[in-house]
Amino acid sequence: MDVLVILEESQGSLHRLSREAIAGAQKLGSSVAALAIGENADTLASELSSYDLEEVFTAKHELLSSYSADGYFETVIQLIRAESPALVVAGHTYQTRDFMPRVSAKLDIPFIPDIVSLSDEGFVKQVLNAKLNASLSSASDQIILSFQSAAFNDEEIRGGSCSARAFDVELDSSQVRSVSEEPFQEATGDVDLESAEVLVSVGRGIEKEENVPIAFELAKAIGAEVCASRPVVDSGWIDSFRQVGSSGHNVAPKLYFSLGVSGAIQHVVGMKGSKNILAINKDADAPIFELADYAVVGNVLEIIPKLIEALNNK
Repeated sequence: MDVLVILEESQGSLHRLSREAIAGAQKLGSSVAALAIGENADTLASELSSYDLEEVFTAKHELLSSYSADGYFETVIQLIRAESPALVVAGHTYQTRDFMPRVSAKLDIPFIPDIVSLSDEGFVKQVLNAKLNASLSSASDQIILSFQSAAFNDEEIRGGSCSARAFDVELDSSQVRSVSEEPFQEATGDVDLESAEVLVSVGRGIEKEENVPIAFELAKAIGAEVCASRPVVDSGWIDSFRQVGSSGHNVAPKLYFSLGVSGAIQHVVGMKGSKNILAINKDADAPIFELADYAVVGNVLEIIPKLIEALNNK
């Protein structure tokens, strides 16, 4: 194989960033395989049955019943040693950041994380707080890569067929000593913005902290998660783990519902991969409208309560 994709699950199904990683892997090599780890490995493999992949390795073991850095580390290095892929790729998730540096150090393979796109020179990363792009390359025979959220579109995955093959990983309790909380996350709280399909985003147009609850009411009404721009987080109105932008999360939901977000570049880099953007802002010249698929010029505090009432009474 040319490329090995390390898969991750989210609530029992394939993580969105893993799908995007497959799309990126197919652009990098003609022969792509994937590795599914854990008790749901067969389920993940079945989700990929209609994709153009060489095969899906399934690694199951009693010590892999839930995520642990030790278990995933051991499993991945054993498969890399057995199959010798030129490229190992994954989505740039909390989980990848947790165990993949250990894989890189153990096998002495360069790790280039958080890639946003490909270039003629190699791989593109954002630097200086996402103000500039930098192209990187490596002369190594093997490289490990992780792709930033929305670097690739999972709708561009080539269709085809693939089969699953069990990979017999050798583990014992002396190797797997770490235990992760379920679900594995970087921050306390139960929010996984990078997997959310619908997001309600709060900007300074909400005006004051006392108005923030209407965003959570709207999110409840439409089955969404709440996120925010940096000024709102810096003001202490919303928890920092909900921040989207160059210094927060990178998201790509099916719908990004923006409430009073101006659209500064530092925020845009974190949500530009959204499939549909609906923006409400009373400033008709707000930069967010240049990206929006649906634009509403008006006062968030007048529009949203009426929308919530209509949704709750439908």
